[in-house]
Amino acid sequence: MLDELYSAKILNLAAHLPRAGRLAAPDASAERIAKLCGSRVVVDVVVEDGRVMDLAQDVQCCALGQAAASVLGAQAVGATVAELEAARDQLRAMLKSDGPAPTGRFSDLAVLEPVKAYPARHASTLLPFEAAVAAARQAIERTSCAGAA
Repeated sequence: MLDELYSAKILNLAAHLPRAGRLAAPDASAERIAKLCGSRVVVDVVVEDGRVMDLAQDVQCCALGQAAASVLGAQAVGATVAELEAARDQLRAMLKSDGPAPTGRFSDLAVLEPVKAYPARHASTLLPFEAAVAAARQAIERTSCAGAA
């Protein structure tokens, strides 16, 4: 079962992390930490009209969190905040509730389906999407507040 958990596809995603680093001038940033293992992700975003225009991520996770971050980094630019939320929710449901694999822009997250058999790994696998959604929501709130002023 461990061979499936750390498959060549997952390890390849983990080894090729798009959009690594930090943005010089993000609209918002969010950090998420998995208490059980100490994995940490910081995501910076630029959001315009409810769509991610730029994203960078500082990822200090196991291979599973890195694989999820790889899918995020490859697909987030151009995604709506609703698409990010749907991907996070679908990934969570796949891992925790035996739901179907994510669809659409983030369908590559299906490769992480074996993680559902390892509840201790769920938190680190979800971190990149949880941080991205939090950052994107903060960016929208700041824009809304600035527009109302």
